Amino acid sequence: MYAIIATGGKQYKVAEGDIINVEKLGAKEGDEVTFDVVAVNNDKDMLCGEACKKSSVKATVLGEGKGKKVVVYKYKRKSGYHKKQGHRQPFTKVEIKAINA
Repeated sequence: MYAIIATGGKQYKVAEGDIINVEKLGAKEGDEVTFDVVAVNNDKDMLCGEACKKSSVKATVLGEGKGKKVVVYKYKRKSGYHKKQGHRQPFTKVEIKAINA
């Protein structure tokens, strides 16, 4: 059984016991969070749209962190313009506990 959840403008395919990194939620370590369900597959059939409105996915927050550094380098030739900037996207690590279909 798996579900497709939506959080942070992205969709993730999850099953019970999965550990995933999602966009930063602002929840503390050990908190339980509930995600919106886009679709659920329960071995017999696929539920989506109005059929899965009652479905939910519960997860536990394991911690927060930052992703790998992305270097943004801007350059314009002949003018001496150089600009280097780094970015590390924050994330929240969650463990999927239950899928209620």
